[in-house]
Amino acid sequence: MHAHDLLPRDTPVRLIEQDGSSHPDEQYPTPSVERLTDGYRHLVVGRRINDQANALVRQGKLAVYPSSHGQEACQVAAALVLGAEDWLFPTYRDTVAVITRGVDPFEAFLLLRGDWHSGYDPREHRIAPQATPLATQLLHAVGFAHAAKLRGEDTVVVALCGDGATSEGDFHEALNFAAVFHVPVVFLVQNNGYAISVPLSRQTAAPSIAHKAIGYGIPGRQVDGNDLAALLAVLGEAVENAHGGGGPALIEAITYRMQSHTNADDATRYRSDEEVRPWLERDPLVRLRTWLTAQGALSEGDDAAFHAQAERVATDLRAAINADAVPHPDDLFAFVYATPTPQLREQSAMLAAEEAAR
Repeated sequence: MHAHDLLPRDTPVRLIEQDGSSHPDEQYPTPSVERLTDGYRHLVVGRRINDQANALVRQGKLAVYPSSHGQEACQVAAALVLGAEDWLFPTYRDTVAVITRGVDPFEAFLLLRGDWHSGYDPREHRIAPQATPLATQLLHAVGFAHAAKLRGEDTVVVALCGDGATSEGDFHEALNFAAVFHVPVVFLVQNNGYAISVPLSRQTAAPSIAHKAIGYGIPGRQVDGNDLAALLAVLGEAVENAHGGGGPALIEAITYRMQSHTNADDATRYRSDEEVRPWLERDPLVRLRTWLTAQGALSEGDDAAFHAQAERVATDLRAAINADAVPHPDDLFAFVYATPTPQLREQSAMLAAEEAAR
């Protein structure tokens, strides 16, 4: 591959314009209407999950929630491009991606309620635990994919991170190892403009995050992160290429964090309403709904049915979160080591004795 083939275009790949009109691209065909209709359904569910989670935080039912409101297209696309044998390595903000991949919403929220580090079975869903430390999951993703390659397995890993994670050393180490050893990992950077309060301009002097790929000898691509069609096309090509032995790729999705970093953050302290306002018009749900309606693929009845499904998901999640959790003290010791240490066995016995004496 020539050096110029590694560089991203001057503008992000886009297949559907902000106003919902088509934007044909010679390199990336627009996904089928059927696939985009299903993708829109997932977007509707994802948006409702984000809104419900924010309400649960305000009610004290969740410890914290990093919303992906406005970034749902990145979340949905990351899950939908994966094959049955592929793996997803998400961050703390990627709950919608985890649920789109098939995890029960309640299990996905156990981490955010503070019950478990991961409330779902990673092996069952082929999703690594959601990572809170920045960029650590990228190294895990590369190691996992490298091991799968050594075993001769046809497994591709999609590793998610934000723009803030690209300032971490783990980001460099992961991309460098993946490139040198030709590991089948697709790195998706959701560039939402901020690492908490730190803008992208204070994180990198590069023309874009995607331009960093050439330094590792891998292709870098930049895509409109609020255009589900473009995301499916660009990510899908990268995953397919990795399955074919083409190695890793770095995809930068240009999106925006519409809400605060988490419920513990006040975004008005470092950005203005004037900055946020234009992104309201770039809403990925509105854009895709407008396009599907123009194609005659989405009726008012279809849209109502998708929103009804999303409301059922939110209702079930709300009921499960509001139910009282029954703690099991033995769990303090059961999942620390495969073979408990003498100290853990001693502590477990002491707790059991205290419980029996009550």
